[in-house]
Amino acid sequence: MSVPAFSELLERLLFTPGRNAKIALLRGWFATQSDPDRGIGLAALAGELSLRTAKPALIRELIAERTDPVLFALSYDFVGDLAETIALLWPDDARANAPPPTLGEVVATLDAASRAEVPAIIARWLDALDSGARLALIKLVTGGLRVGASGRLARTALAEWSGQPVELIEESWHAIPPPYEPLFAWLEGHAPRPDPRDAPVFRPLLLAHPLEEADIANLNPADHAAEWKWDGIRVQVTAGPGGARLWSRGGEDISGSFPDILAAMDFHAVADGELLVLREGAVAPFSDLQQRLNRKAPGAKMLAQYPAHLRLYDLLFDGTEDLRALPFTARRARLESWFARTAPARMDLSELIAFDSFDQLALLRENARAASMEGLMIKRLDAPYIAGRTKGNWWKWKRGTQSVDAVLMYAQRGHGKRSSFYSDYTFGLWRGEELVPIGKAYSGYTDAELAFLDKWIRDHTTQRFGPVREVERGLVLEVEFDAAQFSNRHKSGVALRFPRIARLRRDKPADEADRLETLLAMIPAR
Repeated sequence: MSVPAFSELLERLLFTPGRNAKIALLRGWFATQSDPDRGIGLAALAGELSLRTAKPALIRELIAERTDPVLFALSYDFVGDLAETIALLWPDDARANAPPPTLGEVVATLDAASRAEVPAIIARWLDALDSGARLALIKLVTGGLRVGASGRLARTALAEWSGQPVELIEESWHAIPPPYEPLFAWLEGHAPRPDPRDAPVFRPLLLAHPLEEADIANLNPADHAAEWKWDGIRVQVTAGPGGARLWSRGGEDISGSFPDILAAMDFHAVADGELLVLREGAVAPFSDLQQRLNRKAPGAKMLAQYPAHLRLYDLLFDGTEDLRALPFTARRARLESWFARTAPARMDLSELIAFDSFDQLALLRENARAASMEGLMIKRLDAPYIAGRTKGNWWKWKRGTQSVDAVLMYAQRGHGKRSSFYSDYTFGLWRGEELVPIGKAYSGYTDAELAFLDKWIRDHTTQRFGPVREVERGLVLEVEFDAAQFSNRHKSGVALRFPRIARLRRDKPADEADRLETLLAMIPAR
């Protein structure tokens, strides 16, 4: 596949809104493209392609040599996306008549090139491409693809194309590096399924359904177990003779961010649990865990200040034995037995909560916020560990959300199909006579509200800071969130968990928006 053909696929994915339609596009692509190009494109879409020699700063240096800096600054401010700005501004070269590179050629050439050779190589390719293909090339080599096609969506498309279960594809996926040629050979029926053997591969997680009041009437308390829903992030640990890995719920390898957990994984098992920061037996606020997230190489000071801990929920493999078909009660017994004999450092077991009725659990749920919990988990005792969101196996009964009326302060353009709209909003509350920012949100609003917000922001801009616009203090947003926490990283001293725009309060004057003290009162005492 050439870069222009890949550009066409990206554009169609970007402007195709439906999930099933995106899957259909990917199915057709897998069926018609050859190796290694389809595997390279797949890796790029899934965020698994890493080209160490090509960084955004390098591309920016190339365009700086070819265009006026004021024109570039104005264009970048208007477009809002670095790669798109460069693709549009790159001057056409009538002398460039070389054929466009294939994806395989791009990867092979950059892998073999020295750092000094890379700028000329990329410039030569950009000279030979039109603006759409330039954008695809820049996104490909810098890893900035955002077209609404996640790794999970791509693997679902592979399953539909090949007829193989997505769970088997998931388990083989992480054992094979791009461009996944053994994987495609199996999916096309030319070779046996790649065997991960003892490789520390990701196993798809069992996901919970939100528990609604209508569901409770159909549940028998005697058939279910309950646990706290801890305020951390869901992870999976896989360890054995082939190594150890820590995975996020989406299958992202986050081992490098948590070397303290990795060092404790001297066992042979696959377990499911919640990653937390724990100090003297007490779970720290989620904002403390955030200090560790996305830190690829945390230093000794950070490891000491924010000690990571894993609270285990379930055991999927004990050695090479697959336990997932067993009922929850049997897996729980195996987890307790395994933990007693293994006693891994930095880990403990999630406590089971005794209860006789859902009224009892409802009282506990009401107090979950004060206890820094997200709510409760309800698990059917006879449920096997089935990947995906199968209704009735696990339920999540989260505490109610909270909200404040905040004032819009800043806005920035979004990405992908929102790149022409101001769709990322920073908002604040009053502290005395000053507005202080408390968070940023880019979801929750309707298309009509987005159109209104975009026009309002353009009409009420007071200052520009690159792609960011500061606006008049005249629009109130009702912001909904799961929890508020103290944070030293924000001027207000507060951070919000999962903020989203609940509605626009055009009826409310900005000076009647909530004060910071209102939000501070919502934070449980530490």
